[in-house]
Amino acid sequence: MARRGRKKGRPVSGWLVLDKPSGMGSTDAVSKVKRLFGAQKAGHAGTLDPLATGMLPIALGEATKTVPYVMEGAKVYRFTIAWGEERSTDDLEGPVVASSEKVPSEQEIAGQLPHYTGLIMQTPPQYSAIKVGGERAYDLARGGETVDIAAREVEIGRLELLDIPDPRKAVVEVECGKGTYVRSLARDLGRDLGCYGHVADLRRTEVYPFAANELVTFEALEEAAAGAADERERFALLDPFLLDTAAALDGLPEIALTDDAASRLRLGNSVILRGRDAPVEAPEAWASARGRLVAIGLVEAGMFKPKRVFST
Repeated sequence: MARRGRKKGRPVSGWLVLDKPSGMGSTDAVSKVKRLFGAQKAGHAGTLDPLATGMLPIALGEATKTVPYVMEGAKVYRFTIAWGEERSTDDLEGPVVASSEKVPSEQEIAGQLPHYTGLIMQTPPQYSAIKVGGERAYDLARGGETVDIAAREVEIGRLELLDIPDPRKAVVEVECGKGTYVRSLARDLGRDLGCYGHVADLRRTEVYPFAANELVTFEALEEAAAGAADERERFALLDPFLLDTAAALDGLPEIALTDDAASRLRLGNSVILRGRDAPVEAPEAWASARGRLVAIGLVEAGMFKPKRVFST
């Protein structure tokens, strides 16, 4: 009988709120963080285009089980739209496919923004990770195909004009839900204004529940690790940059349990919640013991039923 191979890396868990630099893909950023921390597992909560900068939450180890909760969180982007050109990629990377000499006024731009708030239908860019017929849209587009991508419903909570640094550029901030493409916003605004447009600069400033003051750069990580005499010391210097796995669950109620109840949950068993303030019903909650995440689950008839359990 073949023996299962030992997992590479160490079982470190937590969230790193990375300030992703321009020119690096999200997958490459995750791989670099995984190597730096020597982690067994790693994943991210929401792709950023290579040209984009800003907040890329990266989950290590057990924190990968909480990625869906961050994916559902609201996101804030600050971006610059360059007017006069529409590009195949809807950003600076692609060739120009349409152009106009029209320059929209501040009043015209501000007048269009309310049409893009609330629940709207949006068509993703041709160059996107959307799957069409089992293949990524950007692979088909790079092969010269015109991809027919269906419009989908997205939610825009806020869309605000911040600045007009020159007549052919506008700086805009958007707060939006899962699945929103900022490049599509720039493209569609340009079409509606009759002047075309594309994203010239893009930065993600927030991903709920993480905050801007929790951002960490690769430079900070590398500077911290540079003074390590060996691998063990390097990890000891890097691990303080990680947020607790439970940081992703800020919007869910926490239920504190005894060590005995926590042990039962880790085995996949349900536990009766005791105490005057114990909830009777909750569609989703997380259980803790000694301040550490034990499980995510639901409460029915005063009983916590685990859906995901955590070993750390």
